[in-house]
Amino acid sequence: MAELDVIRADWPAPENIVAFSTTRQGGVSQPPYAGLNLATHVGDDRVVVMQNRARLYEQFSIDPPPVWLDQTHGKTVLDLDRCSHEASVDADASVTTQANSICAVLTADCLPLLICDHRGSQVAAVHAGWRGLHAGIISATVNRFVEPAQSLLVWLGPAIGQSAFEVGADVRDAFCQKNPGNRQAFEQIDQEHWWCDIYQLARAELASRGVTAIYGGDHCTFSDAERFYSFRRDGQTGRQASLIWKCA
Repeated sequence: MAELDVIRADWPAPENIVAFSTTRQGGVSQPPYAGLNLATHVGDDRVVVMQNRARLYEQFSIDPPPVWLDQTHGKTVLDLDRCSHEASVDADASVTTQANSICAVLTADCLPLLICDHRGSQVAAVHAGWRGLHAGIISATVNRFVEPAQSLLVWLGPAIGQSAFEVGADVRDAFCQKNPGNRQAFEQIDQEHWWCDIYQLARAELASRGVTAIYGGDHCTFSDAERFYSFRRDGQTGRQASLIWKCA
């Protein structure tokens, strides 16, 4: 069986940290989910999704499996140190200090963030669409770290690029009211529409919390149909995953 195509986080994290995003390449899902769809909530055959997950678990020796979140575009952060690993939970981020406890999020245009501290003692995964970003999911997750924000490292996984992410003036106004500095994340199309840079919005939120070690942010899920799922491009489609854990 050929190895699955993944994008490993390119950052100076401690050696005990494993962090990567999957792509749609590999797997056994059929169109419109063709490839390595890892989500059970999008209409794909659940048996097939479980086969895809099994391939992922086998390649990376994952046991126990991740706690797959029921993502709601809110700002709830699940502490994996205090929950059962057998049932999904409504949340948009997870955090843990335990070795081999895997934080994971599913995306298909929204921004995945993987976070660790400089000692490799705590990790988190964040699902951030524009609603979650505005609600404060990133700050809520940073607040869960024991180490100060200045000691955190963040990798921005594959998300929709600015040239493909059109939003209304209401979205732009909401972010600019929250932080006037967010204006630089928007490029005007016409009176009511703007191109939105979700990567820049995340960087601004992180910077406001004192996080300066930020990496990644160089993919566009919308424009690369061969490698990524994109809800905005395709509507009915699969989800790639971003995972992080600390080894024992």
